[in-house]
Amino acid sequence: MPKLDITKIIKPGLLAIALCSPVSAFAHAILVKSQPAKDETVKESPKQIDLWFNDAVRSEYKALAVIDSTGKRVDNHDVAQSLTNGANIYATVPTLAPGTYTIRYRVVSEDTHIVTGKFEFTVKP
Repeated sequence: MPKLDITKIIKPGLLAIALCSPVSAFAHAILVKSQPAKDETVKESPKQIDLWFNDAVRSEYKALAVIDSTGKRVDNHDVAQSLTNGANIYATVPTLAPGTYTIRYRVVSEDTHIVTGKFEFTVKP
C-alpha cells in the first residue's frame, strides 16, 4: 500500500489560505501638507502651524516646535491633534517677527514607527 504524504495535502491548503487572507499593509506616516507650506513666504505671522499626514498618527508622543533663526523655540508649547482628523496636528504661535523659522515635528505612525522631519518658512511683510 502506498504511503500517504501528508505534506502534499497541507502545503497547498496553507498556500491557498495565505493567498486568500486579507493583507493589512501599514506604512509610515508621510507629511503631505502644511500651513504655512514648506519654503513659503507669508506676509503676516500665522496664528497656528498645521501639519497633515497621509494617515492618522497616534496621539501619544507627538511633537511640533517652531524655532527662530537664533535657535530659540517660539511656539506656545501646545501641540495638539485634531479631534475630527487624526492626520492633523497643530500648535499655536505668538505674533512672529519677520524672519525665517524652522518647523520640527515628530509623530508615531499607526505602525508604531517614529517619523521626524523639519522644514522652513519665512515671515516677510
